[in-house]
Amino acid sequence: MIKVALAGLFGRKLRTALTAFAIVLGVAMVSGTLVLTGSIDNAFNSIFTSVRQGSDAVITGKAAVKVSDGQGSFAPTVPESLLDQVRGLSSVTQAEGSVDGTATLIDRNGKAIVLGGAPNLGFSIASGDSPFNPLALVAGDWPQGGDVVIDRSTANRKHYKVGDSIGVQAEGAVEPFKISGIVKFGSAASLGGATLAGFDVPTAQRLFEKKGHYDEIAVAKKPGVPEEELLSQVRALLPPTAQVRTGDAQAQEDQKQTDSFISFLRDFLLAFGGIALFVGSFVIANSLSITIAQRTRELATMRTLGASRRQVLTSIVVEALVMGVLASVIGLFLGLGLAKLLFKLFDAVGFTLPNSGIIFPASTVVIALFAGIVVTLLASLRPAVRATRVPPIAAVREGATLPVSRFARYRTIGSALLTVLGFAVLLWGLFGPHLGTKQVLLYMGLGAICVFFGVALLSVRVIQPLAGVLGWPAVRIGGVAGNLARDNARRNPQRTASTAAALMIGLALVTLVAVLAAGITSSFRGAVEGIWQDADYAITAQNNFSPIPPSAADAVAKNPDVEAVGNVRTGNAAAYGKSFFATAVNPQASSMFNLDWTVGSAQTIAALGDSGAFVDKDYAKSHKLAEGSPLPLTFANGVRKQFVLKGIFDPPTGGSPFGRVTISQAAWDANNPNPQNLYSFVRMKGGQTDANRAELERTLSGFPNSKVATRQEFVDNQISGLNSVLNVLYVLLALSVIVSLFGIVNTLVLTVFERTREIGMLRAIGMTRRQVRRMIRHESVITALIGGFLGIVLGIVLGGLLVARVDFIVFTVPVGSLIVFAIMTVVVGILAAIFPARRAARLNVLEALQYE
Repeated sequence: MIKVALAGLFGRKLRTALTAFAIVLGVAMVSGTLVLTGSIDNAFNSIFTSVRQGSDAVITGKAAVKVSDGQGSFAPTVPESLLDQVRGLSSVTQAEGSVDGTATLIDRNGKAIVLGGAPNLGFSIASGDSPFNPLALVAGDWPQGGDVVIDRSTANRKHYKVGDSIGVQAEGAVEPFKISGIVKFGSAASLGGATLAGFDVPTAQRLFEKKGHYDEIAVAKKPGVPEEELLSQVRALLPPTAQVRTGDAQAQEDQKQTDSFISFLRDFLLAFGGIALFVGSFVIANSLSITIAQRTRELATMRTLGASRRQVLTSIVVEALVMGVLASVIGLFLGLGLAKLLFKLFDAVGFTLPNSGIIFPASTVVIALFAGIVVTLLASLRPAVRATRVPPIAAVREGATLPVSRFARYRTIGSALLTVLGFAVLLWGLFGPHLGTKQVLLYMGLGAICVFFGVALLSVRVIQPLAGVLGWPAVRIGGVAGNLARDNARRNPQRTASTAAALMIGLALVTLVAVLAAGITSSFRGAVEGIWQDADYAITAQNNFSPIPPSAADAVAKNPDVEAVGNVRTGNAAAYGKSFFATAVNPQASSMFNLDWTVGSAQTIAALGDSGAFVDKDYAKSHKLAEGSPLPLTFANGVRKQFVLKGIFDPPTGGSPFGRVTISQAAWDANNPNPQNLYSFVRMKGGQTDANRAELERTLSGFPNSKVATRQEFVDNQISGLNSVLNVLYVLLALSVIVSLFGIVNTLVLTVFERTREIGMLRAIGMTRRQVRRMIRHESVITALIGGFLGIVLGIVLGGLLVARVDFIVFTVPVGSLIVFAIMTVVVGILAAIFPARRAARLNVLEALQYE
């Protein structure tokens, strides 16, 4: 039976190839994701290992709250005097102090060199030949006072060489520096979009406003000294705000943030690979069902010759297994190319990732092959079981069909119950109490799968009326060919439903994303419109979301044409045992925000003083806070201070610029040595005018990493990041649509085989080749429209449920996007019909009439 199965499989090469293509794409996505994230992980590991080379121990500040890069809060520094004490230890052979911060390079045109969300790294270099230095000179010399070394990638991209002048903006206004050298970092081929700027230690301390302090001290021990002895001696010198780790432990600590990012990216991309495989399972099941129906007499002949049901089942499973193995192997290696494309895709949307070369670990091979083969086998089970029901007598019957399963009469009620169960599980995941993030995602995933299966099975009952309605334009445009196409779509509702189901899933997910995006955009726009009260311009970072030094806003405030500048500081703090995003405002901000106060008023912002705070409504409710309640805040430097609640506001649906707790700018600056602004809002004499904008931009010319925006520009800039994410999502979801497209192609090709004699009869009675092509094309478009209609409706429903769960999003139907999706559905139908239509039109009439 194995030989028979293989002979049958390779005897139908076209059908096999079209069916296997769905698995090829899904496995390629899984393989490409694992290769991509493995390569990124390897690059980051190389970077952090290189940073800690030569370090047996590393002394750093100890933050009292959880701080993250780019959020405005930093771990405490250590005093410069500690370095001499460490060098005096009997276990230490060498030690160096260093500082770091954000140093944005400014090109010849006065523009900040910023690539998406990549960091602009600035740091000190105590000695170029130091064992702690991970950099290698490509050209030039190490920096002295007034010099800077920059990375090779930036130098090549912006055409800089040794001796050129380049601007640097750190905590203050931009300063010119001479490029003394070009450097590369360790073995990493690429640092993503990050830029590097290295200075001598005094220059770096001045730029980052850390005179007399270091961010860390790297320590090398004497030969033969036990690691624990070194750590013990160092600990005895440390203040309470400092800590010491081994070099390896510090490298692992540095990598924690990137590990969580890589884990998220891996899960995120694997989800789309899973979606492609899920859609592919529908294509495989449908294709095998059609081929088994077409091979009824073949299978019956095998039964007549003595084949048992088990042997027939085995032959079909072997076909699926071989097809799954071949498709998975092809998809596995196709994933290598896909990984490179994903690197370029992220680069194109401004999200350049580190890269030290593509790696292809054994785990990727095992996981990708396992996923593809298992999905193929599972998809083949139902068609294989159906094949065992072919009776031997069917071998001598003309037009014999597969017998109906004894469970067929329960199909409708079973499909309805499965759909209801899916929605119930989905609702529990969204609204169930006390569920963790993993539990929510698990319930949502299981619920969505049940819903998709249930709707796909239940759609059989609506195929005929839907085909009648959606096929009406085909009848009007295509005449007889369109009429036949509509009848063909209605002839076998099961087949049409299965074919449309693959496209339905892809369109449902695309629509879901569009609904969420429209809701977020609409909510955010409404929130800004409601909160932005009396400001003419906003000042943000060039990339729209990074914190910026207060010196930019301070320079603007000194301009005589400026009436007021309202700052929103940002950073991390902790209260009641949890770290969170906190903010701070200055008194001038009180006139610029229109908040819905449940306790307090607009003047609350101006009256915060040294110990006042206000919170959002949900935070007050969850911690049972009222006006006058004490609020103990802990800052990153370990200072714990008691604040008094003076206000509670109800944020709009789209959110607000404030964190869970907001205090005064003065109180924040007293406990955060390097405060950062998230936004600054400016009111000018005369309001918004071209002259005022030009004056504001002139004032900010010394701070190229900052930019000016009107309210509309501010909204558009903030939403632009969402649009980049959406573009990535749409590209990834397009993979499932492509899989469904091949599903339609496969079904049409198989139905052309099945209707060979019928097409021959139509040609014999006068149908032209053009009419045959038109018939197949209209049938494809009708099938695609059915899948598109079901997918869009289901996507709107699922999107509505998610929006109902998320407080900061309002439900918005993206009419324009839905029109585009509908048009794209027609395009998919037309594209899917090209090959089958040409094949049908080329059939020889006499041979078709004789076809068995």
